Amino acid sequence: MKTHVKALVVGGGAVGTSIAYHLASAGWDDVMLLERDELTSGSTWHAAGLLPLFNMGYATSHIHDYSVKFYKTLEAETGLNAGFSVVGNLRMAQTDARMDEYMLYAATAETVGIPHEWLTPAEIKARWPLVRTEDLKGAIFHPTDGYINPADVTMAMAKGARQRGVVIERKWQVDGYAWTGSEWQVSVTKMVEKGGNLVPSEETAVITAEHVVTATGNHAQRTAKLLGIKIPAIPVEHQYIVTEPDPALVEWRKTNGEHPVLRDADAKWYVREERGGWILGPYEYGAPACFEYSVPESFRADLFPLDLERIEEEYMSMIHRLPSSETVGLKDDYNGPICYTPDGNPLVGTAPGLRNMWLAEGFSFGITAAGGTGYYLAQMMVADEAEIDMASLDPKRYGADWMTTEYAARKNEECYSHVFILHHPDEEREACRPLRTAPAYDRQKALGAQFGCVNGWERPNYYGPVGAPDSFDHDSRSFRRGGWWDYAKAEAEAIRQTAGIIDATAFAKHVVKGPGAAAFLDWFTTNKLPKVGRINLTYALTGAGTTRTEYTIMREEEDRFVLISAGGWHAYDRDNLLKAVADKEPEFGRIEVEDWTTRFGVFALAGPNSRAILAKLIRDTDPETALSNKRFPWLSLRKIELEMCPVVAVRVAYTGELGWELHHPIEMGRYLWDRLMAVGAKHGLKPVGARAQNWLRQEKSYRAFGTELGRDATPLEAGLDRFVDLDKAFHGKDAMLATGIRSKCVTLLIDGPADADPWGREALLLDGEKIGRLTSGGYSVAFGKQIGMGYVRPDLAVVGTKLKLRMFRELWDAVVVEDSPYDPQNAVIRVDG
Repeated sequence: MKTHVKALVVGGGAVGTSIAYHLASAGWDDVMLLERDELTSGSTWHAAGLLPLFNMGYATSHIHDYSVKFYKTLEAETGLNAGFSVVGNLRMAQTDARMDEYMLYAATAETVGIPHEWLTPAEIKARWPLVRTEDLKGAIFHPTDGYINPADVTMAMAKGARQRGVVIERKWQVDGYAWTGSEWQVSVTKMVEKGGNLVPSEETAVITAEHVVTATGNHAQRTAKLLGIKIPAIPVEHQYIVTEPDPALVEWRKTNGEHPVLRDADAKWYVREERGGWILGPYEYGAPACFEYSVPESFRADLFPLDLERIEEEYMSMIHRLPSSETVGLKDDYNGPICYTPDGNPLVGTAPGLRNMWLAEGFSFGITAAGGTGYYLAQMMVADEAEIDMASLDPKRYGADWMTTEYAARKNEECYSHVFILHHPDEEREACRPLRTAPAYDRQKALGAQFGCVNGWERPNYYGPVGAPDSFDHDSRSFRRGGWWDYAKAEAEAIRQTAGIIDATAFAKHVVKGPGAAAFLDWFTTNKLPKVGRINLTYALTGAGTTRTEYTIMREEEDRFVLISAGGWHAYDRDNLLKAVADKEPEFGRIEVEDWTTRFGVFALAGPNSRAILAKLIRDTDPETALSNKRFPWLSLRKIELEMCPVVAVRVAYTGELGWELHHPIEMGRYLWDRLMAVGAKHGLKPVGARAQNWLRQEKSYRAFGTELGRDATPLEAGLDRFVDLDKAFHGKDAMLATGIRSKCVTLLIDGPADADPWGREALLLDGEKIGRLTSGGYSVAFGKQIGMGYVRPDLAVVGTKLKLRMFRELWDAVVVEDSPYDPQNAVIRVDG
């Protein structure tokens, strides 16, 4: 066995073999894959092999689309039939809301280029008469996907990998990882059969690898312990049953082709043909998590006992949808572990705190995702970034400072049961909440706050009616304008007309200080550093020149800076910052980083009356001028006192109004909230949630990380030239310039439907051709119509360009407007007083 390789892949399921294959395809000629048992012996062997293209996420849709296309090429390359049955995928809807869901999904599918068709109940019945359709509203049909044999496709990828020089070693277990500072030393033990079990032998070895990728499936918790990190990937029991042949199906198949994979989302199941019978795969409530700490040594290609009572409802609904199946007996049953994560998306990317350690864990739809994951992860490893933004799958979206086994297990159970629920874009899932709360949480809840969850923090999305039942937010969700919409509109209007207060405590906050801090940040970010007492907006880039993070930098002293970034990306930003500091400290001098995220709370006070509210609370030798432009100009910070609360106030507002961010000791959050609300009552102060803020920032064309800003676009493509100082050297600059301008970010006003706003997933078209896509969407109170931001071809990023936007299968007029269509001169923000 080789003992030194460039890349070591740990795990021989579909995901691991795909990664090895694609690393070799990308040009790495020294790749090894280790499997502790046999290839496919994990969840791969008992997977149903479905390849659903349906997905709401942009990155995940690309991953699935690549997989479906890639698997069709394997036989020609390797001579092995991957067992791909391209029968299509029919996703049926029993309600109008479900059809709305499919139409929103189709918006994402169109931006990716995934083919789909719409079918009426009559058309379904005409094609597949065994399906009962009288209670259906319609369906979306994907003609290019279907199902595949998981073992066959894994073996085909393994053969393709070997043909490219990959070494695959079976029956080797990893027992330890040690980083030397430049490479990994991986301790392994040969596993042998003994009494039907797989046990360690006396044979051991150490493999040295520049890069390691873990794709260990159900063994993710063991991997986490070996690496000393947290990986919120825990399996959940998934069961499916196989019936005896259905005589009606057998007869119909004599003159017809195979049925597509059938999905009745409202009944929570999928069904496909299997040798004249049916496979039923339910996603029922109550499926338990398993292996929360480790997989038992005796568990190999094993299964759990079937719990038929748990899936009785789904079984009866299959009989309803396929009446001919009622008299068919059960032939086989499977109940095996399938790994999940709290949000259902896999964990793909660098491991927190570790160098050259890559995770590919938590695949609940592993067969569908394996091909694309290998392709895009190989790009990240070889070229520094993938061609699509993979941040939504980054393992560091769950912070180690609050992630626990209990949280992951319970959220993963919830995720399993939510596979087939209506996936509203305004959905907030309830399990394991509240967990992290700011001091004013109870005050906000009493005012009707309906919370979302950001990095574990409870953050108000909007303020509904006081005393509303707990179900209010759930019942308010919609694919159109939900029951919360009027409340968010009133909040947005308050900020434009009087004043609003937003709890932004979830912001990530890092102090960077020391003799090397200024030189480091000058290299680390794109913009000029602010002077003492001032702030700047700036960006940290990837090695590929795309946007890694957006920061507001506050310079408190010559060598002391506070970096503020998005709350949802706290661990992601911290990891990148700490690694960059470690790399550059020898060059720039001592640099200290302190995480102050949980030490300081933040309230954003904004609106025409915000200065008047603060004036009542500020304690200063000259309170009349303390908040004036002369003493407190725009884009500056000051240490002030608001009655008994010391505050670092920053003259900035993400909503585009006169305003301040009030950074305060977190333990004084309740006190400060109470004083602001009491004084603000006379000035029309209204508590405001994240949804109204999102609308307002689009009126100012403020880009947001995770939507307009990401690892697939440069700051120049995002239209942020004024925050990029090309006269200095900074990380990623050369790659950014070499990339050029492939597309441009624009703001659009939209004449859309009367009852809906875009969600930021829709395709933009010109003369029927797709020329771009939205990344954000909402409603503009300033213009009284829908608004959106997105990317278009550079030649179309011109004010006045008229485009079309697809919503609910119809095309609506959209026009490119100037950046910051509301108050383009920033007169409102700069107003004196």
